[in-house]
Amino acid sequence: MTPASGDAYLNTRVSLFAERLWPDAELDALVGAGADAITHRLAQKGLALLAPTPEQGGGSLEHRIVAQMLEETRVLIRPLAGGARDFLAFWTARFEMSNVKTLLRSKMSGERAAAALARLAPMGAFGRLDSETLAHAEDAGELLRRLEAGPYAAVVRHARRAFEQSRDPFVLDAALDQGYYEGLVARAQFLETRLGAPLRGLMAALVDRINLVWLLRYRFNYDLPPAQVYYLLIGSRYDLPVTRLRELAQLDSLPAVLDALPAPWRAQLVGARDIPDVFARMEQAGAGQALRVLRGHAPPLARAFAYLILRERDLRALRGVLRGRRLGLAAADIRVAMQRAPETLH
Repeated sequence: MTPASGDAYLNTRVSLFAERLWPDAELDALVGAGADAITHRLAQKGLALLAPTPEQGGGSLEHRIVAQMLEETRVLIRPLAGGARDFLAFWTARFEMSNVKTLLRSKMSGERAAAALARLAPMGAFGRLDSETLAHAEDAGELLRRLEAGPYAAVVRHARRAFEQSRDPFVLDAALDQGYYEGLVARAQFLETRLGAPLRGLMAALVDRINLVWLLRYRFNYDLPPAQVYYLLIGSRYDLPVTRLRELAQLDSLPAVLDALPAPWRAQLVGARDIPDVFARMEQAGAGQALRVLRGHAPPLARAFAYLILRERDLRALRGVLRGRRLGLAAADIRVAMQRAPETLH
């Protein structure tokens, strides 16, 4: 496939997939819809795999959501090569990092390998790890050393050192997350110079939001000292660079942090009540930006990434609806579980 034909294929696929995204009103209507209506709407949106059946539990729903994201990504990367293909493929590695965390927690709790393996999300063609071998590592330390010798060495290296120093499962999880996103930033950097503002804007919205929410959680929920908070953040070159993050980590309250943000951020977050409110507002802003990239004339790779961001956001909301209905929650509680802020651009 030539570059031109590959771009045409990807643009066409993204445009077709974009028709599967859920307007807020349609998501809200699912909360009170009948079972048959839900099954029909899921099928129309390419999500027949998620249709609830009596024998399916919450864990299998999570796995089916991952399977859906992997399948759509597989289709989108088909015409890609080199750094572009690596970037979108690495976006799926978040799911394999979740599997790694499951295996590590299993080792630290003394759980049997078979029980941990049963909880792993199947990665299909995107799987890069021998989970069976990892599950039979002697302990968490050996598991980390094996990981450091594999395809995720750059992600794991810092996490292994942090864990050896603290033996703290929370620090291990945080360092793995940091290592993953720094790998994503590194893969995006080369592409941003070629694709320009659309991809850079998507990455900035993602990384800056994650850093801000992590900073607030680590500082005020977990009461970590400023130096440790800064140590666990993603090295960023976007609107919140490392120098600004270091300054923010020194502040002693959520309002003080929000007041010290760049002006556009302050306007976005004025009146924010708590950390979940900050997250919801920033995710809403990121979704709006992704919609503009998706509907505009951005390079095909940027449009594909924007679609995947929005699709996963939809699937999280659907998970809240389907799980809430299965548990018999009240409609109002389900809407809270959807974690979906009003979207003005739909």
